Amino acid sequence: MKRAVSISIGSSKRNKTVVVELLGEQVSIERIGTDGDMEKAAQLYKELDGTVDAFGVGGADLGLQVDDIWYPLYSVKPMVRFVKETPIVDGAGLKNTLEFKLAPFIDNHIGAYVSKLGKTALMTGGADRWGMTKSFLDAGYECVFGDLMFGLGLPIAVRSEKSLKRLAALLMPVAGRLPFEWVYPTGEKQEVRLPKWESYYRWATVIAGDLHYIVRHMPARLDGKIIVTNTTTPTDFETFRQAGVKYLVTGTPVLDGRSFGTNMMEAALIAISGKKRKLSYAEINELLDRLGFEPQIQELNT
Repeated sequence: MKRAVSISIGSSKRNKTVVVELLGEQVSIERIGTDGDMEKAAQLYKELDGTVDAFGVGGADLGLQVDDIWYPLYSVKPMVRFVKETPIVDGAGLKNTLEFKLAPFIDNHIGAYVSKLGKTALMTGGADRWGMTKSFLDAGYECVFGDLMFGLGLPIAVRSEKSLKRLAALLMPVAGRLPFEWVYPTGEKQEVRLPKWESYYRWATVIAGDLHYIVRHMPARLDGKIIVTNTTTPTDFETFRQAGVKYLVTGTPVLDGRSFGTNMMEAALIAISGKKRKLSYAEINELLDRLGFEPQIQELNT
């Protein structure tokens, strides 16, 4: 049996292990949270290095891919310093392949509903998920990118691809060196709700991006909205359902009641490929086609 392990600095309450069959291979998909403790994560990587088929980096990114430029996140590097043998990915491969299909998928399945409300999208972070960003822009959505709002707490909305790329070029050389917990909720902070930016949530038909950013600042009511995200648990489904969300779209398949993060699923693809290395975008797309993987949609309220 193949084994793919995502070690996350997120909450251990979201841990999950499932065994699935992918292209005739049995694969154990395992998520281990360390409640914000990067050193504990580093030691787990050290302990498991060379004994599993692929690692995912959960709750953090090794860097951001904005168009064709890679911006490293230096504060995350120490967490993976002991990994010498096992291939390790943070989900960027799937963010720039599978997530690029999100807007066409939505338009194909619920396009009439979107058109009735307006093709508007609030993305909690455009630079963090470039494939998703391009997906909505190319599909003609009017977008607001909340990189400064959700990442740094600044009341500044970014409204164009050009501005987003310029912002990344200006800020990432500095922001990439900040302690990761300054820009992203980790551990128990992921369970704290601080409603904010309500006017933008209400403006958008689609609210897309990282789950923890979406939930952390969402208002009590999101009636009729479409949430586009990942790494969702049954508790997240219920949170969105009670808030009045109409549709929940996940970029990765739902397995045993939850969708796993892009890092976890990319690690699973490496495991079944047998290549023992990071896969190219072309190789990922080939595997996705063979598996028939596509985004999934669930109607939460009728």
